[in-house]
Amino acid sequence: MAKVYATPGVYIEEKSAFPNSAVPVATAVPAFIGYTEKAIRGKKPLKNVPTRISSYNDYLLLFGGAPKATYTLKEVATGAPKDVRYTLEPKDNRFILHSCMKMFFANGGTDCYIVSVGTYDEAKKVDGQALMDGIEPLKKEPEPTMLVIPEAVIDREQYAPILGAMLLHCGQVMRNRVAIFDVLDGDYVPGPGKERTTKEIIKKFRDDVGTNHLQWAAAYYPWLEMTAVSSNDLNFKNFSNIGAVDGIVDFEDNPNAGQSNQPAKILAADKVTAQKAAFEAPDGGTLIRLLDLNLNLEFQDGLVSLARAEEIKAELKKVPTVAEDDVNTLHQTLLAISPAYKAALNDLKKTINVLPPSAIMAGIYSMVDNSVGVFQSPANVSVGSVVEPVVSLTNEEQEDLNMPLTGKAVNAIRTFPGKGVLVWGARTLDGNSQDWRYISVRRTVIFIEQSIKYAAEAYVFQPNVSATWTNLRALITNFLTNVWQQGALAGATPEDAFSVDVGLGTTMTAVDILDGIMRITVKIAVTRPAEFIVITFQQQMQKS
Repeated sequence: MAKVYATPGVYIEEKSAFPNSAVPVATAVPAFIGYTEKAIRGKKPLKNVPTRISSYNDYLLLFGGAPKATYTLKEVATGAPKDVRYTLEPKDNRFILHSCMKMFFANGGTDCYIVSVGTYDEAKKVDGQALMDGIEPLKKEPEPTMLVIPEAVIDREQYAPILGAMLLHCGQVMRNRVAIFDVLDGDYVPGPGKERTTKEIIKKFRDDVGTNHLQWAAAYYPWLEMTAVSSNDLNFKNFSNIGAVDGIVDFEDNPNAGQSNQPAKILAADKVTAQKAAFEAPDGGTLIRLLDLNLNLEFQDGLVSLARAEEIKAELKKVPTVAEDDVNTLHQTLLAISPAYKAALNDLKKTINVLPPSAIMAGIYSMVDNSVGVFQSPANVSVGSVVEPVVSLTNEEQEDLNMPLTGKAVNAIRTFPGKGVLVWGARTLDGNSQDWRYISVRRTVIFIEQSIKYAAEAYVFQPNVSATWTNLRALITNFLTNVWQQGALAGATPEDAFSVDVGLGTTMTAVDILDGIMRITVKIAVTRPAEFIVITFQQQMQKS
């Protein structure tokens, strides 16, 4: 209503010259759920509280560092009395969120949310139900666009329910984010004489994932050997029973050892040669790296005196009580005198650094979104801080991963000569759908839907008349024109790329208006990746 002027004077009126605009929502904001060293900001506990961070330093400040990785050296009977063989077995369930977050930021990750479901000390092991409970608080957070639970692969019994809970959250409850899955036993290396094959592992995953809401998730295989943990982070305290293992530092008394002019002779067990390293999975589950130690029974010149060797063995017997000041000294001594110890540490580093790829892929999604756009497929992209995939895939092996009859595509991560390790797949688990086959299409549509949704909220309770319809049509058209110019929509002109309809007789009836409903129809032609490039060559007749 126009203001009634009653007092003489000059009055100023301002009128808006431009309509409202739609602000693009963020697309690269994953939410991670898992266990942390701590969960506190000041005096405020952060357990099961979605917390936004922007860097690895933020993570360390609020959630702490890595857990103490403890493995058991278990002797394997070989039948040969002079052949000692060991396996590396984790003493407890592995907490891997810290290492995964380190690799997330190393691969381009930026802003994200962390939901800590407990600390290492209070949990002791990964509990799948606690991970599922961590999804609930994210219902109140509209910003996350990805859901990642790397530790879902640790609790084998709860793995399938966790996948189902993630799909339900993304595809039915929120509908504004996608899930990134890891394949259970993706670190198992098939081969001659092995109990399982890649096809069997993938089949089990497809059975676990079910059939509902598949367009809202993408899966990646295999696991990757990364560089999250360095050699400097490991020592003998990472082995729970190193003092009880023969062959790390062992010796045989020499009749001349007591003479001052005769160097001690050490049995080859502490000069042992790690002749080979073999892969074996005795339990059919997680791949365990084996050390095959060939013991040379001949005396060799010792690097330390016989008495010093006795002292070292005594120290190893009481590993838990070794003073921190003495840890590095003993560690360096063992490295100098025991090739077996050095081989065990190298193998431990390799084992600890094998990680599921979901958090790494979340970082790559973020990097691609920030450098190109959400419409660009996160594929044909190098993986950073990687050594190699645990399983080397061929073209033939990827065929079943990429185009199964069920449509449940699993994206491969492969090594290519001269190119390194590349993400070589861009599909959702709904590979048979023409609409939602590609993860970039699913995420682009989410981006457009959410951006327009938040912009349209300004018109709630406005008069449902042509003036409002015109304003909304202009707002959406301007936004989609910008999206088209960025390359997310296909078409030579904006008219070819999208259309926006709203009005009585076109999208609404008189009954809709009486019921307070305004209906808007938006059609978009989202760009799709060129997954298969076919070049045809044909010879022609000479023309001149």
